[in-house]
Amino acid sequence: MKVCIAEKPSVAREIATVVGATKKCDGYYEGNGYAVTYTFGHLCTLFEPNDYKPHWKSWDLNNLPMLPDKFKTKVVKNSGIQKQFNIVKKLFDQASVVINCGDAGQEGELIQRWVIDQAGYKGEVQRLWISSLTTEAIKEGFEKLQPSAQYDNLYYAGFSRAIGDWLLGMNATRLYTLKHGGYKQMLSVGRVQTPTLAMLVNRFKEIENFKPQPYWELQTLYRETLFSYEEGRFLKVEDGEKLANIVKEHDFEIVSTTKKAGNEYAPKLFDLTGLQVYCNTKFGFSADETLKIVQKLYEQKVVTYPRVDTTFLPNDVFPKVPGILKKLNKYATLTQPLDGKKLKKTKKVFDDSKVTDHHAIIPTGQQINLQYAQQQVYDIIVRRFIAVFYPDCKVSNTTVLGKAEKVMFKATGKEILEKGWRVVFENPEAKNTTEKGLLPTFVKGEKGPHEPSFLEKETKPPNQFTEATLLRAMETAGKQVDDDELRELMKENGIGRPSTRANIIETLFRRKYIKRNKKQVLPTVTGIQLIDTIQNEMLKSAELTGKWEKQLKDIEKGTFSAGSFIKQMKRMVDHLVYEVRSETKKANISAVNNKPATAPKKKAVKKPEGLTSEACPKCKKGTIRKGKSAYGCSEFNKTCDFVMPFKFEGKTISEKQFIRLFQKGSTVNLKGFKINDASVEGLLRFDENYKLKLEPKKGKVAVKSTPEDNSCPKCNKGTILKGKTAYGCSEYKAGCDFRFSFDDIREKAKGQPLTKELVFKIFREN
Repeated sequence: MKVCIAEKPSVAREIATVVGATKKCDGYYEGNGYAVTYTFGHLCTLFEPNDYKPHWKSWDLNNLPMLPDKFKTKVVKNSGIQKQFNIVKKLFDQASVVINCGDAGQEGELIQRWVIDQAGYKGEVQRLWISSLTTEAIKEGFEKLQPSAQYDNLYYAGFSRAIGDWLLGMNATRLYTLKHGGYKQMLSVGRVQTPTLAMLVNRFKEIENFKPQPYWELQTLYRETLFSYEEGRFLKVEDGEKLANIVKEHDFEIVSTTKKAGNEYAPKLFDLTGLQVYCNTKFGFSADETLKIVQKLYEQKVVTYPRVDTTFLPNDVFPKVPGILKKLNKYATLTQPLDGKKLKKTKKVFDDSKVTDHHAIIPTGQQINLQYAQQQVYDIIVRRFIAVFYPDCKVSNTTVLGKAEKVMFKATGKEILEKGWRVVFENPEAKNTTEKGLLPTFVKGEKGPHEPSFLEKETKPPNQFTEATLLRAMETAGKQVDDDELRELMKENGIGRPSTRANIIETLFRRKYIKRNKKQVLPTVTGIQLIDTIQNEMLKSAELTGKWEKQLKDIEKGTFSAGSFIKQMKRMVDHLVYEVRSETKKANISAVNNKPATAPKKKAVKKPEGLTSEACPKCKKGTIRKGKSAYGCSEFNKTCDFVMPFKFEGKTISEKQFIRLFQKGSTVNLKGFKINDASVEGLLRFDENYKLKLEPKKGKVAVKSTPEDNSCPKCNKGTILKGKTAYGCSEYKAGCDFRFSFDDIREKAKGQPLTKELVFKIFREN
């Protein structure tokens, strides 16, 4: 009996139909000399630490590093999975040959090999390798079954990746959690997730620390076309003003016009990352959502295998193209112009050297009714496929030079001469819009009046990452690459694989290391603290992680040893553990700052170590120590002078209230402070030098208003309250109508960081 093992029940059902295994049994299909069974993804997994050594179960710095001599696998401890594994093993025991029908990729190979190994099967194994689940593709795949040994390097690469992730993930996560984690805070560190997080943190800090620099631009408007000063921007206003004054006094004259005919090529076919980038930009889908949608489209047989990292097709697909186009009935208006004509074949699309296991994502030709989101993704895959067989778009690139006196200006634009492939992406229902960058016809020597302008501008920081730009950054190991050809060359050094990048991003969201702000992806306080705490640059380096990815691809090609990769990872982990254990400072990272404002924080206040578990609020490096009459910083008399007496203004302050001061910025209102022989009620805060200051309860003691107070600048009686959209006075019921909206404040701030001092300065100046 031939036993086929697929990765999912749905895939097994399709294969069973093709091979004639029509009888449905418990956990498999049978018939025509075949049994077709399946896994549910990973039935097996690598050993847990305590499976190697019982004492490794304990999270203890003294148990690190954990470096098994030989890595082993086991069946996942789940009753449903174990039942299915036993069914698979029983079928293997009766098999004359096993046909591995797992997903045709590294992960699919690993999943099935682990099951075959765990079941103890020693007989012949063949490999089914297909790029779509159509009946035609499955039949063709069974006609070309290959010996399993042909895919050994693919398995070694997958196994090496899993071991590398285990070594770094298990050891580094325990290491940083034990050394730097706060109360009940696990710090997850990984081979790919940590450099990805580091890219987000570095970009966030770059923007936060960015200082805009002013510059000036000289432009002029002539015949509704904007011309810019040819030599660019001015860094000194006086340099530009001199020329601006000259320009105002003279007419504008066209010096030359240059037109150059050119071709614009159709957009590349999609790889998975390109599809995720497009869908995030155009539809707002997360990378994970796009992956799930296109995986479903694959299982519905309408597109080819999606977890790919190439935008090219092999030459043997070209003869099948007319048949695919002919089946796309719903796109007949677009395919009809290609019908009966010799199809275009270029190296920009068909290149065997750029295709390894799979080709770019294309439609299979089968069509079914799809849900709205599925249809959006399917539609763009189909249009990209059709477009590459259309003629190039013919354009005329135009450069116009003009002058006012001797000051030279330039304008550039283009004219579309023949739309070519652009018609594939036109929306007939959309309103006609004027093509941007089109220029009127200019004649050399013509003159006329113009409208010059001399504008002050300022440099801008880079944009925060979106999921789309983060995926591109992962693909190029953090390097900013806009050129498609160069990006294609850098894919071997990207971090993560196309199929796992979405999961890496989702993992960072689950760990609360990153958060969404509309389309932006931002690091949380905990994420920033974690990257700041990790001193080992290798852990944070996208470039180094990209080199590891390159080595894993070389293992797959047979040009690098899996043993060398694992030894290298073990050496790194061993060095990392020694380095971090030797660090003298503890970061005490806690996720409390990531909770929503409405979440209860009572538990966060109660820490088992009390106030001495807190970091110094002044230097942020030391920790709090308890003395005979005061609390102070562990760096006192070294680099920090923070001290906080037990008794203040005649009243002894409890440790509980000091903890509240650290956690929430103030104590509650307390009675019994002595000022000028009078008993005063109020709360304690830190002043700007982190000295204790008493803030009397309203109405108890008159305090002179200063810019640092929260007093209302209009009535001088109430205090400023923060609402949902504006600030207002606490005495609004008594008639004070002071109100200042957030939008007005942002406008007055002119891009400056909105500190408390700036906000109150705006209140008092307006």
